[in-house]
Amino acid sequence: MEHIGTFGASRFTAGDLQLFRGERDPAVAAALASCAVVRMARGRRIAGGGQARLYIVLSGLLELASDVHTGDDGGTSRILPGESAGEQAVLDDAVNLAAITALEDSELLVIEPDLVWELIDRSNVLARNLLRLLSFRVRAANALLRRRQKLGEFYRQLSLNDALTGLYNRAWLNEMLPKLVARAAQDGNPLSLVMIDLDHFKRFNDTHGHIAGDAALSAAASVIRGALRPSDFAVRYGGEEMMAVLPDTSAQLATMVAERLCQRLREAVVFPDMRLPLPHMTGSFGVASLAPGDDERALVAAADAALYRAKEAGRDRVCV
Repeated sequence: MEHIGTFGASRFTAGDLQLFRGERDPAVAAALASCAVVRMARGRRIAGGGQARLYIVLSGLLELASDVHTGDDGGTSRILPGESAGEQAVLDDAVNLAAITALEDSELLVIEPDLVWELIDRSNVLARNLLRLLSFRVRAANALLRRRQKLGEFYRQLSLNDALTGLYNRAWLNEMLPKLVARAAQDGNPLSLVMIDLDHFKRFNDTHGHIAGDAALSAAASVIRGALRPSDFAVRYGGEEMMAVLPDTSAQLATMVAERLCQRLREAVVFPDMRLPLPHMTGSFGVASLAPGDDERALVAAADAALYRAKEAGRDRVCV
């Protein structure tokens, strides 16, 4: 930065500055008159590692880029003539965490931290304007943080859903099933699983192609999702295996749910507009309920064993 004079020799007055708007104390104007005015060429940068100072833009345009990204703008903001940067660094006596870059040739008023504190002690107007400015920036930062949290939750939900079927995925199951098991055990309520495997799915893929296979998986997922209660959870366990997690459901009721799913899967249509309809899908179903002392691994293992028995017994059926 190039030193080009002092504020007293400039064409600006204290009233042109946001922080000093409404200030009529001549002693404040006199204190500002001795502050340096520097020229910052376009593209030049004040690194964040320097001494904490208050910078007020007299002309030009600055960009303030924080090292903490809080929004879609990448953590940047524009500083217009009359506005300031570096207040927080001065107030908490810390190195400025933000990098300041000139987007245009700019003139800056530089106020050293000791003088900032002297002016705050002397000027109620400055203190009030500073509080208003910081309040506005806190509100803006909180709004950006809320947006970021919502966006993070959106992407988190995406990461817990299977892209093809829209069902919950294995990551969701690994996170939520232990919690559901712990809650059921604590409350003494039943919890059941229905493990589902589409019969001869590899043969289906080999015969009709992977596009038809994906359509069959989506159709099966719709059947499962549509047959469950809002309190139940449909999961794509992996490949052609799916699962229904049924809280507050006994083994008897879970078996009835599985029988209903088995019947609806037989009736599912993969491509309703095909001249030659594809063969009906069928599935094998294994049902298990949480036993005293079991954890989530034991519950899944019991459902998997029941599924194996259904496949061994000829498929297209439910076993407990």
